[in-house]
Amino acid sequence: MPTHDVPDIDSPGLAARLSSVRQGIESALTANGRAAGDATLIVVTKFHPASLVRELAELGVRDVGENKHQEAVAKHAECADVDVNWHFIGQLQSNKAAAVRGYADAVHSLDRPSLVTALENAGRQNPDAKVLDCFVQVNLTDDPGRGGVAWADIESLAELTCAAPSLRLAGVMAVAPLDVDPREAFARVAQASEIVRSVAPDARSISAGMSHDYEAAIEAGATHLRIGTQITGKRPLPG
Repeated sequence: MPTHDVPDIDSPGLAARLSSVRQGIESALTANGRAAGDATLIVVTKFHPASLVRELAELGVRDVGENKHQEAVAKHAECADVDVNWHFIGQLQSNKAAAVRGYADAVHSLDRPSLVTALENAGRQNPDAKVLDCFVQVNLTDDPGRGGVAWADIESLAELTCAAPSLRLAGVMAVAPLDVDPREAFARVAQASEIVRSVAPDARSISAGMSHDYEAAIEAGATHLRIGTQITGKRPLPG
């Protein structure tokens, strides 16, 4: 699997980095017998200013990802006129569920029943709330602190999500641990996807793959790629 060096934010330019990643994605799709455009690129803009979202939108990016609610809600407010889909991909506290529903088009980190309940209640309380796409995040490690539902609880969490009218179960999400072969990790994600699809056959999306491992994720069937530094450059240190 090719390795990716993390670029400085100003070398080469944003457009060139974005083009390179897009080409890499299409090449990986072709190599695995998948159709062009078969994977959604989510550009992760964590720690970067709202102006970067505008630049990305001008370059044709339609999906951006954020990890922290406080940063995401401020950035969304600054970019209210920008036509992008907002993906919340970080760990989400239940007490922030209603606020996140105010801007997110998708939440990729559904990992416990209380969060499903909080997101559903927020949807019920807002008659204008749109149906929220949700991904069940699977923990691929033995560390419960890493985030994600335990393997034995995937099916029950999927069932609970399907029973929530204001939520749409889109599929599964996972982060490959750095100390294992990403191909092995993403093979497990594909297995988790089968479990979810046994509950909801249409929940075929797989959110997996980042700057350093997206080819392996595509090989395993990923449909949503969360790529940050390979496009945006090194993140500024948070203030």
